[in-house]
Amino acid sequence: MKIMNKVLVKQVITEKNKEKLKQNFNNHKMRLEQECQQLLFEQRKLQNKAGLSKQDVYERFQQEIKNRKEKMKLADFKLEQLDMLEIGSEITEKEVEALVEVKVGMHWDQIMGEIAIVIKDDVVVRIDE
Repeated sequence: MKIMNKVLVKQVITEKNKEKLKQNFNNHKMRLEQECQQLLFEQRKLQNKAGLSKQDVYERFQQEIKNRKEKMKLADFKLEQLDMLEIGSEITEKEVEALVEVKVGMHWDQIMGEIAIVIKDDVVVRIDE
């Protein structure tokens, strides 16, 4: 019988992927800033339309802008944390699911224990079971 189990994907920090992560965070921040500018433009456009409550339009758009600014703060925080990371340290990148073979007589703790795939510069370097 096979069951689904969660597997952590960890990344070993190198100069190459540290720079790549930094670039991804900065790109994400720029995209959020562009979305904020677009939302402000759309807000002004809708506020000039007749039949719509200017206050409702303002509140709705300000909430969306606030959400994006929070995400920008999170990206800044992640950039700060990334600067503090030492080369060679491991970070958890994501979680994936894997099929695990279960047979009679196997120890449940071993089956459900934490499994991790460790990646360095996009190459699997080890699998921790």
